[in-house]
Amino acid sequence: MNQELLVTGGAGFIGSNFIRYLLKNTNCRITNIDALTYAGNPSNMSGFASKGNYRFFQVDITDKVALTQVFDRTYDIIVHFAAESHVDRSIENADTFLITNINGTHNLLEKLLEGKAKKMVHVSTDEVYGSLNQHDSAFTEEHPVSPNNPYSASKASADLLVRSFYQTFNLPLVITRCSNNYGPYQHPEKFIPKVVYNAINNKQIPLYGDGLNIRDWLFVEDHCSAIYTVMNHGKAGEVYNIGGSNEMTNKDVIHSILNYLGKSNDLISYVTDRKGHDRRYAINSNKIKTQLGWKPNTSFEKGLKQTIDWNVNNKTWVEAALRRSDLS
Repeated sequence: MNQELLVTGGAGFIGSNFIRYLLKNTNCRITNIDALTYAGNPSNMSGFASKGNYRFFQVDITDKVALTQVFDRTYDIIVHFAAESHVDRSIENADTFLITNINGTHNLLEKLLEGKAKKMVHVSTDEVYGSLNQHDSAFTEEHPVSPNNPYSASKASADLLVRSFYQTFNLPLVITRCSNNYGPYQHPEKFIPKVVYNAINNKQIPLYGDGLNIRDWLFVEDHCSAIYTVMNHGKAGEVYNIGGSNEMTNKDVIHSILNYLGKSNDLISYVTDRKGHDRRYAINSNKIKTQLGWKPNTSFEKGLKQTIDWNVNNKTWVEAALRRSDLS
């Protein structure tokens, strides 16, 4: 289908992978907007501009005036990735997270209300559900939101705002909540690429607390295929959990990376646990699997190897991303 799409945050990790997925697998016409903060890397969009069905605007979704120029057409779908997403940064200063994740989302909802788009997929996170104990059942879409840090609180607030616009105005809105993503083009401040970078440079790898915090890992390309499925078949007003069914402790993930790279576990350095550090995330994806027919195709072992190899082979990109982060 030659759909007219607006992708927000398309220079970021998941957003750029999603655009890459669309350009490879569809004939969609894509408008990409990104504020190009430290996490929105121009090199993530390498090769996009040569495509006749792609265009880019450097626009911040919190800027209502600048946002107007993007809506020179009516979009079939807005796929909304743009967000501040680093927990540690949100603990240090939550202001930007509240402004971008809540106010920015509200600006897009207003455009939908004005008839500037026919549908919106709001990409959220399993962190809005809070934390699970070791033997608790995985989060379902019926689980109440119970965020434990400023980042997840800002995303939960955005989710509730999206829900309110569906309930109040009957707008065609869908929410997705994914587990921890990993893969190519992920900023090296994030867990897996940071471990890889430190390991290949023989630097100490900080591990919070006892290292037994559990996350469910989802390969980014599998996430992209899930979003595309929801984009085309998701039902308005619904929430769809997207998980990789790969629960791993942080310690085990680090051990797997060090083992693959032939590095010693002596590089691990235990540090004081992070404030509000959720113990366990686990996603139940039965709804999207049974109702929409999606399933992940990449095992954690395969996806992790691809991710490590990409980071090793793209050291220049990684170091440039780190420099952008330092300058932010």
